[in-house]
Amino acid sequence: MKITILTLFPEMFSALSESIIGRAQKEHKFTLDVVDIRKYTEDKHLKCDDYPFGGGAGMVMMAQPIGSAVEAVDPDHAARRIYLSPKGKTLTQEKVISLAEGEDLVLLCGHYEGVDQRAIDLFIDEEISIGDYVLTGGELPAMVLVDCVARYLDGVLSPASLVDESFSENLLEYPHYTRPVEYRGMTVPEVLRSGNHAEIDKWRREQSLALTKKMRPDLLK
Repeated sequence: MKITILTLFPEMFSALSESIIGRAQKEHKFTLDVVDIRKYTEDKHLKCDDYPFGGGAGMVMMAQPIGSAVEAVDPDHAARRIYLSPKGKTLTQEKVISLAEGEDLVLLCGHYEGVDQRAIDLFIDEEISIGDYVLTGGELPAMVLVDCVARYLDGVLSPASLVDESFSENLLEYPHYTRPVEYRGMTVPEVLRSGNHAEIDKWRREQSLALTKKMRPDLLK
């Protein structure tokens, strides 16, 4: 899979060269291309934003640089084009898996007060939000989406790592423990040290249900 990110601030994405996602790129499990939208503006001062018609606070990203950038990186519209926006449908694990199994992705990062609606209408397939709150731009949501999707690409993680995660079967993940057995008076549950895998599986299922009921009862509806 190839994921292309369109942004005014490409330097922000250096974080994706680290850890599991960075290693996956080095091993060619997927390709990440971060594109500076400013390279496609027709303004001699590299301007990509302007005041909104009708007045209001802030600036709006212009349609022309966005449209030219999208057409340059995806001329045949072979990729799924996504605008990271608080107005979009909330990202879910089900959606993540669907995207990971689909075509290449082009992610548009808005900034300031957003982008000219014509850029969305002409060049974007869908809008996705990572939650009901507002950020200064779409760069952080794009990183979240890349991280989520990349985990499900072949060879990025072992299949076992994707089993019994939070939100699988609409349940939160059970607690984890590691050495030492005792820390500040708190001890690892004995069942986890028993070697009885049937009982361990039972305990983990019970813990997932209890945690979900306590923390996210909406998932059980």
